[in-house]
Amino acid sequence: MGAGLLWLGLAGLWQALGTRAAITIDQVRLTVHPGNEVVSGTNLILRCEADVSHSLSRPPTHSFSFLHNGQVVYSKNISASVVERTFSPARVSNSGQYECTVRIEDKAKTSNRQTLRITGLQTPTMKVKSDIVSEGEDIIATCSAAEETGTLMFLFYEDNQEVKSEVSNTNTISITLTMKKLTDIYLHCAYMVVRHPTAGFSNNSNTVKVFVRDLKELIPQISFSPSASVVEGERVAIKCEVQDRSALEMFLTKDGTILHRFHTSFTYSLTVREEDSGDYVCKTEKGSVQKKVENRLSVTALFTRPILTMSPYEVFEGEFFKLNCSSSVISNKISKEDIKYVLLKDGQRISTNPIFRKSASLVNNGKYSCWAMARGVNKTSLPHLLKAKVPVSVPVLSAVGKVIVGRPFKVLCEAKNGTLPITYTLLKDHTPVDSRVVNGTERAIFTITSIRFPGEIDSFTCQAYNGPRFIRTSDALTAPVIVPVSEPMLKPQETTVTEGSDLVLTCSVQEGSYPITFTWYHNKLLLLYSRQEVQSSKGSHIVKMITRDQRGDYHCEASNQALETKQSKPARIGVSLALWKKALIGVLCILLLVAIVVVLTVFFKKTSHPRRKRQATELSVKPSRPKSGDPMRMSLTLDIEDNTVLNGTPCVMGRNVWSENASGSDSDDHTDEESELVQPEQADPSREIPMPKNAEDEYIIQHTEVQVSTPGVPEQAEGQAALEYVQLNNSEQETHDT
Repeated sequence: MGAGLLWLGLAGLWQALGTRAAITIDQVRLTVHPGNEVVSGTNLILRCEADVSHSLSRPPTHSFSFLHNGQVVYSKNISASVVERTFSPARVSNSGQYECTVRIEDKAKTSNRQTLRITGLQTPTMKVKSDIVSEGEDIIATCSAAEETGTLMFLFYEDNQEVKSEVSNTNTISITLTMKKLTDIYLHCAYMVVRHPTAGFSNNSNTVKVFVRDLKELIPQISFSPSASVVEGERVAIKCEVQDRSALEMFLTKDGTILHRFHTSFTYSLTVREEDSGDYVCKTEKGSVQKKVENRLSVTALFTRPILTMSPYEVFEGEFFKLNCSSSVISNKISKEDIKYVLLKDGQRISTNPIFRKSASLVNNGKYSCWAMARGVNKTSLPHLLKAKVPVSVPVLSAVGKVIVGRPFKVLCEAKNGTLPITYTLLKDHTPVDSRVVNGTERAIFTITSIRFPGEIDSFTCQAYNGPRFIRTSDALTAPVIVPVSEPMLKPQETTVTEGSDLVLTCSVQEGSYPITFTWYHNKLLLLYSRQEVQSSKGSHIVKMITRDQRGDYHCEASNQALETKQSKPARIGVSLALWKKALIGVLCILLLVAIVVVLTVFFKKTSHPRRKRQATELSVKPSRPKSGDPMRMSLTLDIEDNTVLNGTPCVMGRNVWSENASGSDSDDHTDEESELVQPEQADPSREIPMPKNAEDEYIIQHTEVQVSTPGVPEQAEGQAALEYVQLNNSEQETHDT
């Protein structure tokens, strides 16, 4: 039984916990009644309603919050699902955007947004503490908008002109205004809501009239004694009077300067001078009220203001100058002799004589002035500043920058001492060329077009002038003159050098200031380490161990401080082979020729021996004396004369017939026999050549020709056979004749 009750209790608790958690806010609605746009003064209701679903046995507690422009302005906790916010009446300050938020336990939801616009402002009320005041008295004015809410800006108007504005968090404000005018004034006010400027300004309040009384008792009086027109040196009393003797201030002024101040009427006395003429003002001041009156005093001068003159107007150091102080009598009350003079230098007396003479020097420079005095009247002249001019010193003519022959350059003419302005003149051969006037920090710089040679620079001088008696001439211009280099000339030691030897390249110029920089090039490419600066007109560069790749065109360039580079004409350098290379090539050529001869010799021997055997066999069966019409005879032609000229001996194909026969003696068995057949006898000059007995034989000997062609061709073989045949036939003929 107990266990059952415990179980039922736990189940009920569990059900209660589960029921508590079953809450959801379905919707929150915000509505405005009677509408979103109403006129100020209307009763307005904001209604917030929440739709909530839950599993509780009773309605949950709702926490409602109304927000105006994002700020909470009203909150309420209630079990009902509807809450209303009432504005009775609604004002412009209530305009804006509204939202409603509902929170139940840990659930929250916000309503839709509603924009509320309330138009129309109340008409304010204007009041003053007293509507009758005296001139300069303060009044308190109050402006009120009784039922308006929010932060308000109040504006106060005086005769329709805004005079003051104030911001207040309440609907009523009081300010203090000072009545400065002597006429009656009219006051009113208006206001606006600070946070809702689009609502504009309210209507103007009621108008209040304020009466302002004039304080005539504060008006002063001014008078001069003995008169308003006097002569210098007379004593004049100026009197300021006022009727009101209460707490006030009185002032006597002239040209903005306060001469005297007192709390009631007073008299001011002075010995007048010419400069005391003018308008004098007597003014009273009480609080913010001021009254004034003015009168004019005329003072006639006894004598004019002294004038200090100096002659000459400009003076140089060492020259004499004269100062003269003078004044003219105006009034008949004094004579010229009544005027006394005092000369001052830097405020110190130096002479009582109106005329002062002195020698100009640095010590006597200063500010001079003078006094003129008569009947107690003292007048001071305008100051004169004396600064003796310093004579110009001898100028110095110097070059500005480099001086290069043939180019423009600048020179400076400058004197160390001398009072400005100074006139500088440039001269060439004592003839003026140009001039400059120096008044300040500028300098006398002249441009010279050019000079043709260095010595021409000595012809320039300059003059400095700052007074008729002070003209100074400088010494002649001296400056280092740079002569540009002339066109360089490249002279190689040899135009053809042997490979492996050194090539010496010498570059020289006819003209040019030292130092001169020489640079060498090979085929327009800069040679490494070839740049050199020398203190002479020529320089040399050595190409060590020259190779065949270094043959070609060489040139050089020359330059100096004139910064003008000139190039020489190119020189072509050839590089021949080294001696050992030449010897090697010669030996190789000889060896090649020997090899060719040996190969040809072996070749011809191998091709000629078998044919000779066949030809000998063929010739042994032929007739001993073939006729002239025989085809074989006619085909054998041997031009003995041509071959003799070419080789010195009868020759076939450029070879000596006899030597060929002799060289082949060891080739086969027929060597000796063939040598006997073809080798001629040694020629004997004393022996007569036997004439052929037969004309036909003579013809055969003199006109025998052999047509020669390329070895191995049948024609060559036939020519060889024909030759052997002729030899054998002649041999037989000689035997027969014997």
